[in-house]
Amino acid sequence: MVDNHPLEREAMALFKRGDVVAARRLQERFLAEIFASGEDLCSCPAGCEYHGRCVECVMIHRGHGDHLPHCLQVIAAKKG
Repeated sequence: MVDNHPLEREAMALFKRGDVVAARRLQERFLAEIFASGEDLCSCPAGCEYHGRCVECVMIHRGHGDHLPHCLQVIAAKKG
């Protein structure tokens, strides 16, 4: 699962402590593990043609500026 992954959480802690090299190493491990899992990483419930294509999805949402993609709405709600 992508959300609140322990490797990425530790990487952010390292960034905050200023250890950028170790943080980036952990991020690379995180990405390798996530992409190797083969799981569907898109949390959007809609049957959108951009499902799983995050860069295009975010660009579209930024372009119209009406609302955040579903995956980011969840994060924003937790921060609110």
